[in-house]
Amino acid sequence: MQKVFSRDGDRIVARHNGETLWLDPIGPNGMRLRATRNARIDTERPGALLETLPAHDAAIDLTGEAAILTNGRLRAELRLVPRGMGPAVELRVSDRVSGALLLEEEMPHILWPGTRHHSAEAGDLWAIETRFAAQDGERFHGLGQHQHGRFDLKGCVLDLMQKNTEITIPFLISSRGYGVLWNAPGVGRVELAENRTKWVMEATKQLDYIVIAGAGPADLLTEYTGLTGRPPELPDWALGFWQCKLRYETQEEVLRVARGYKARGLPLDCIVIDFFHWTKMGEWTFRSDEFPDPAAMVAELRDMGVAPMVSVWPTVNANADTYGTFVQNGWLVDSRRGAMDGSIFYDREPDGMNPLRFYDATNPEARAFHWQHVREGYARHGIHAFWLDANEPEMYPMHPDNLRFHLGDGRDVANIYAFLHQQGYAEAFAADGLTDGLMLSRSAWAGSQRFPLVVWSGDVRSSFADLARQLTAGLNMALSGISWWTTDIGGFKGGDIGDAGFRELLIRWFQWGAFCPIFRLHGFRQDAARDPRFGHEFSFGGADNEIWSFGPEGESILTRYLHLRAGLRPYLRSQMAAAAARGIPPMRPLMVDFPDDPVAATIADCHMLGPDLLVAPVLEAGAETRRVYLPDGTDWICMWTGTRHAGGQRIEAPCPLERIPVYRRAEAEMAGFGTS
Repeated sequence: MQKVFSRDGDRIVARHNGETLWLDPIGPNGMRLRATRNARIDTERPGALLETLPAHDAAIDLTGEAAILTNGRLRAELRLVPRGMGPAVELRVSDRVSGALLLEEEMPHILWPGTRHHSAEAGDLWAIETRFAAQDGERFHGLGQHQHGRFDLKGCVLDLMQKNTEITIPFLISSRGYGVLWNAPGVGRVELAENRTKWVMEATKQLDYIVIAGAGPADLLTEYTGLTGRPPELPDWALGFWQCKLRYETQEEVLRVARGYKARGLPLDCIVIDFFHWTKMGEWTFRSDEFPDPAAMVAELRDMGVAPMVSVWPTVNANADTYGTFVQNGWLVDSRRGAMDGSIFYDREPDGMNPLRFYDATNPEARAFHWQHVREGYARHGIHAFWLDANEPEMYPMHPDNLRFHLGDGRDVANIYAFLHQQGYAEAFAADGLTDGLMLSRSAWAGSQRFPLVVWSGDVRSSFADLARQLTAGLNMALSGISWWTTDIGGFKGGDIGDAGFRELLIRWFQWGAFCPIFRLHGFRQDAARDPRFGHEFSFGGADNEIWSFGPEGESILTRYLHLRAGLRPYLRSQMAAAAARGIPPMRPLMVDFPDDPVAATIADCHMLGPDLLVAPVLEAGAETRRVYLPDGTDWICMWTGTRHAGGQRIEAPCPLERIPVYRRAEAEMAGFGTS
């Protein structure tokens, strides 16, 4: 029988039945498996890993029937297993410290197909399915941001495809003490079923995934970010309050709002200029009639201590001055066949629906040309913060099988678009010396956390149901390695500022926002009492969205939380440093800080902010109390009343409209908020 296993330095190589597998140690406690039925493994494929990786201390043992890799606490074994259609090479991974099985590949049938099934697509692409055995009681978390409202992903089928409000970050944490990074930017799905776990790729050259072992979620996040990058420290203003709405239409309106905050003695750290301030999409410059002197606007804002941020879309209007250059150089996302892919969406010139295409962020020359215009249109005026909207890329309908990128077939690379768009900005910040450069992005991928980046949850509706879904989405984003995450406080669409129900929702969302990593008020507001166009017509914009826009009671409560957030900033600075050092997000599920508390592992309606604050958002209309679980191992102090509670129990927490339940560890030094 032909020899199956061999060694190439620190790598195990297996060749069997036309398939080549590489099994490599990675990091202090991980393994990387690559497999293909092509002639060779492609080592130039885009992925999430850093160019320089942490050291490992691995050992390899080969026998005729198996090849074993040990690296730290991880043990990976490739076995030649008898099967009905002949022997198969299968993977089994265990924890050397506990001896526990972590995961293992599984044949779906006694005869066919195998654990790694390849179906030929065009050229060197394959549709690939990989199957792992299900384990009783296993819980899964991570995989980015999704709007299904579930914290435990066991039982879910999740599309691996970027969409508005849906962010694919293919990193999964298991309650059994391992993490999986699916290091492939193609579209597909993952099925976390009761009977099997299955990863499916629609068209890719090869399998590429990493398994890491760890003692708990915190260890796994540190290990994962050691491989894919830790978040840099953001400019200090990012920890304060961001004011935003759809949309501020003129330079004077932007300044009037900023002056309004300062005149009232209210903290304001950032003001955001949303879309359609530009001439045409793809020209990335202010309209001179509405923003006649951007440099003067920026100077006044900075004198007030307010950082300006501007919305930048990756779309190019077919009427834009830059369009010809993009086309001639092949710098636009193209189609494999038929009409050129893009979007039909509203733009200012000509006024109405316009054909739009997306610049190809997978092409470094296109990224450089894009930044040249962003620099000329915005950065030279002193704007160093950019809102990267619609960068999934947002196409309707989205057909990855018909997209052609510089990097290849859309099915194989589409999910990395936002990551490379962000990388272009990060590289430009460094090259231009913009040490305070920052991005706000609607999409992300594995490794995006290593850029100066904030991610937000997209265009969600204004409802308590959506508020609750954002909490579970944020918890899973944290377990996907994203440290700086936020939402549109109040929801993006459907909120009428004169409606009492919406005002209650806005207050509850704002209270929670004050304890999120980033504190940002945004929305496309309606005002039925003033003009029916508000909140319905992009060109007209939305109703008012400042904290004084929601009635006297609302303004009083929101003002208190603005000042409360300002008082939290020293604590948040310490959490920023911790995230940069270990990759642990400031906002995280209780189980990260309390891995030995089995109840904490199931809690999805509260979160920690750093190691000392437990935050319990109010997620139901009309609530005056809510149940809160306080983890075992410490006592907890109510930050409003100073009342002490033993850990390891559920309490009924008062939550009148002006109060969100927040508790601190009894041993932590932190001033309370006072009675209310």
